[in-house]
Amino acid sequence: MSDQKTQTTIQEPFTNTSDLLQAEDRYTSGAYPKRPVAIVRGQGVTVWDADGREYLDMTSGQGVAILGHSHPTLVKAVQQQAARMITCPEIFYNDQRANFYRDLAEYTPSGLERFFLCNSGAEAIEGAIKLARWATQRTGIVAIQRGFHGRTMGALSATWKADYRDPFAPLVPGFTHIPFNDLGGASSAVTHETAAVLAEVIQGEGGVHPVEGAYLRSLRQLCTERGALLILDEIQTGLGRTGRWFACEHFNVIPDVLCLGKGIAGGLPMGVVAWQCSLESLPRGSHGSTFGGNPLVCAAASTTLHILENENLIPRADQLGAWFLETARSHGHPLIRETRGKGLMIGIELRRRVTPLLKNLMEKGVLALPAGTNVLRLLPPLVVEKNHLERVLETLMESLNEMKDE
Repeated sequence: MSDQKTQTTIQEPFTNTSDLLQAEDRYTSGAYPKRPVAIVRGQGVTVWDADGREYLDMTSGQGVAILGHSHPTLVKAVQQQAARMITCPEIFYNDQRANFYRDLAEYTPSGLERFFLCNSGAEAIEGAIKLARWATQRTGIVAIQRGFHGRTMGALSATWKADYRDPFAPLVPGFTHIPFNDLGGASSAVTHETAAVLAEVIQGEGGVHPVEGAYLRSLRQLCTERGALLILDEIQTGLGRTGRWFACEHFNVIPDVLCLGKGIAGGLPMGVVAWQCSLESLPRGSHGSTFGGNPLVCAAASTTLHILENENLIPRADQLGAWFLETARSHGHPLIRETRGKGLMIGIELRRRVTPLLKNLMEKGVLALPAGTNVLRLLPPLVVEKNHLERVLETLMESLNEMKDE
């Protein structure tokens, strides 16, 4: 008897929402908590579910769709490149990769002009850890409490939350964690065995906690004095999210290594490790990525940089974010403990759990994110308009009032 499967015909796409959800539930890994909605289309700040209902997307697809969904200029660039060439490994030179290297070097902080391209922020963290250990010939990595850097084993070792870490122990050795914004803790932890200090400029998953400028500047000086590298994780804060190209520019701090991801290719998967030219290049064969730096994503990334510049999206993020923060604070709602953030990276800390609020907002047509158990996180696309944010704020206050009355 043949052990080959019986040939089947290609089935039609799902049109019934219930069948679609059941199929995902049948085959999915189980790793993701899913909300009972099937998002099938997007344009700008708006997305639609399979039943045609529209939502304001204040998630940007976990901070990825910084240009909104299906930006026409980005779509055209991807279509044109897909018709020309999709993949080309880094063992060959490529025009789109060269263009992207040159374009990115125009925007990264001074001296950060050496790049490794990969597929995600977590991969960028992995590359940065390897780079730091290679460049310093040390092994210790000092990370920050409440920090989140990804779920691969090295990035997970740098991540603080026990719920993420403990099921997969033992993790990569050599990692220690220190309090956020505590220079004394950093001074004690950074020694002659420390390869790098790894920090977020604004802690995203940890609750949208901004760094203190004096602390970050002192951390920069401490790393320099003790021969350790300063790695800044700007996977979520980079590319204009906070109203600057990179959040470290708010404090005039230049890291040795910068990790990028999420929105850098406008929605396609890309991660970048950028480091100072004064550091050594990685030795040949020491690291790699099959899909990293492929022409399709590089074309998308260059186009994303140009759109951010040409449409003045970064100054708009600064202005709109400042307006939103000031307006939200002025409401003084009794269920809000604190509103914080920079630009269009906003965290609203509640006096109760955030999950019921997320559900209520979704029912009213607004998609948002958590940042811990009691923080609402808003990461709207940078193309968001003030009237969108006004609607979000109105809906938020309406939902909070309903929760208050329960």
